[in-house]
Amino acid sequence: MNTPVPAGSPGLHDQPHLIVERDGVRYTLLGTAHVSKASVDAVEAEVASGRYDTVAVELDAQRHRAMTDPDALARLDIVQVLREGKVALVAANLALAAYQRRLAEQLGVEPGAELRAAAVGAGEHGLHMALIDRDVGITFKRASAKLGWWGRSKLMAGLAMSLIDSEEVADDEIEKLKQGDVLESSFGEFASGSPQLYETIIAERDRYMAARLREVGAGGAREVLAVVGAGHLKGLAGYLRDGDEAPAELLHALRHVPEGSKVPWFTLVLVAFLVGGFAWGWHQGGIEVAGELVALWAAITAVGGALGCLAAGGHPLSILAAAVSSPLTPLHPALASGTVSALVEAWLRRPTYADFLQLRDDTTRWTGWWRNRVARILVNFFLTSLGTAIGVWTAGALLVGRLG
Repeated sequence: MNTPVPAGSPGLHDQPHLIVERDGVRYTLLGTAHVSKASVDAVEAEVASGRYDTVAVELDAQRHRAMTDPDALARLDIVQVLREGKVALVAANLALAAYQRRLAEQLGVEPGAELRAAAVGAGEHGLHMALIDRDVGITFKRASAKLGWWGRSKLMAGLAMSLIDSEEVADDEIEKLKQGDVLESSFGEFASGSPQLYETIIAERDRYMAARLREVGAGGAREVLAVVGAGHLKGLAGYLRDGDEAPAELLHALRHVPEGSKVPWFTLVLVAFLVGGFAWGWHQGGIEVAGELVALWAAITAVGGALGCLAAGGHPLSILAAAVSSPLTPLHPALASGTVSALVEAWLRRPTYADFLQLRDDTTRWTGWWRNRVARILVNFFLTSLGTAIGVWTAGALLVGRLG
């Protein structure tokens, strides 16, 4: 429950806060609005009050690095991102950054400035600083795993729209953000309309941060200031006060990303369909008919991938790579035509240091995605893959018609 404001705590006056005492540790949970100058002032005052030995912040290592190290993106290895299949994760982080930048331009306050103030202030005042939020990549993967195919499609579409949307953030979104969570707001209305997404983005992170705070307390802290979004305040306090599961076990469970089926069903079905279709064509009209079906498949998927790469502004050789790989990569469960095309694009048009430095700014406007070489490689991956997928379904429908 809310407790009286201790004397000498100017940062807590008129700010939402809860105090939880457990296992000899006093946790002061300061709820902030991610777009409020008053929250920044409150955090700075409380960190400087001398009451705490530890400052815990609603950040993970990646977001903390992005806030405190302006050159972090300049060290991004785009080839490694492509090879490790992390394009969607990088794009999701850029979507979040673009949304935050639009808010900053509109309101004059950088979203999450109070979190940065807490992290920087802890260092300036010689306090231990703990990052208590779950890695945003794990949150994104767990949210995606809980959604069906249609839900994941809507999620990716929402992220894509936030990447190129340059309109001002609506007043009702800003009001929700003042009492909510920046990740939830970044996903827009889809988060509030999806229980699975809400559970992963808000409730799970409440439990995760409560377990992290208990770990901090077990490590010797006695007076902890936890700076979190106001939307987490009630849930975090409840889990911190009443949670009885061992922190290490809970953290392990909440970091686990459920694996999908290891059997590549779509690839197997597609291969069976094509082999069966070509065999039926051979049976009906010999090598000539089977050859026509193979040529039809190759031509339509190649055109689809090539057009996608062309729409991304790909180099002519990248377009050629997309065309050559598109008929083949759908038959391989671990390879995408977008990966092939994007790797060729990265080799031919190597991003410069300036491209990396400008990446966060360029991706706030849709034209920047085609102007910046790093961003254009990501666009190349997505549009080539999309073009190939459209080609696969189109070719499949035509093959069914020919076989009928």
